[in-house]
Amino acid sequence: MRLFALLLGLAAASFAATAQQLTWNELRLQAQGQTVYFNAWGGDPAVNSYLDWVSDELKRHYDITLKMVRLADAADAVKRIQNEARAGRTQNGSVDLLWVNGENFHTLKRAGLLAQDWAERLPNWRYVDQSKPVREDFSQPVEGAEAPWGSAQLMFIGDSLRTKSLPRSADELLAFAKANPGKVSYPRPPDFTGTAFLEQMLIVLSKDPQALRCAPDPATFAEVTAPLWHYLDRLHPYLWREGKSFPPTPARMDRMLADSELLLSLTFNPAHVDNLIARQQLPKTARAFGFTKGMLGNVHFVAIPANARAGAAAQVVANFLLSPEAQIHKATPSVWGDPSVLDAAKLPAPLNTQLAGLVPASLEPAPFLAEPHAAWVAAIEKAWLQRYGSR
Repeated sequence: MRLFALLLGLAAASFAATAQQLTWNELRLQAQGQTVYFNAWGGDPAVNSYLDWVSDELKRHYDITLKMVRLADAADAVKRIQNEARAGRTQNGSVDLLWVNGENFHTLKRAGLLAQDWAERLPNWRYVDQSKPVREDFSQPVEGAEAPWGSAQLMFIGDSLRTKSLPRSADELLAFAKANPGKVSYPRPPDFTGTAFLEQMLIVLSKDPQALRCAPDPATFAEVTAPLWHYLDRLHPYLWREGKSFPPTPARMDRMLADSELLLSLTFNPAHVDNLIARQQLPKTARAFGFTKGMLGNVHFVAIPANARAGAAAQVVANFLLSPEAQIHKATPSVWGDPSVLDAAKLPAPLNTQLAGLVPASLEPAPFLAEPHAAWVAAIEKAWLQRYGSR
């Protein structure tokens, strides 16, 4: 195993050295005719349609064939990369580009299974909004081992016509739930959005937010998380079904909001409300909003395995995903509505105006709060299930 790790480390170093030696034009020439196997979550028709458009553009303009490997879970590709490493496959791997973030990124990077020091060398990096956490992934340093291509932020959904005063803090949310018993809830963890709600509340309630940037310490876990459980113990009696049951998904909450069963829903895509309004599932008075002190957000990335077969073309694909044209197309609500990672102020006219104009009409922006260390996800899910999951 040590030998495999050494060989993979050498492969990653060789990748970085080659990227530094070649000019971008030389890299593009090397990429021509290559096939990139892009492993990405395939659970959303809008995402799949967007990536089909990307595939067409890459073939037309760069002579790169993009083969989509649609995953139910990115962990499936991670296991495949790990198995190839165990088999000593240091070249010609089955994955050239991977949509990854959080714990999966940390697992691959820690094992030396990713190409490093390439992302910030991409020509389109100059447009990236560096006020977003593009150099860290769930508090883990990226170090050029993955390139950003989209962002997301947890937001509440409410109807400003039905609810005149939307809650803007943890205390206001508790008061809102007390004033409207049975009309508030959150998705049952380990649903992704439900766990994100727990992370959000842990961040804003914590007496030591810096402790969340490291993996949880068993010796201090109870102390660090105590404010969260104390808050939930007070909140749950006023939730839908008195906190004894929870909606299974945010989509279910959206329907409950539309039917007036709930007054609030949750989403991890700020453009989601515009999409619901466009489909006439929510009224035009619906709003995506957050806490005044900020809402949990993250950036999603693409990474290149150290043993990628088409490393040059994978970099060209990552650069195209960061291009103003691709980012504007992706951020268009009718296409996907995935928020851009670019800074509109850095773009030339008229692209800057186009990107700035894609801020969802229903969005009331909130400051960006970076994700805790990836290991907190499993830890707080387990603790939540022990406390509330069996009720």
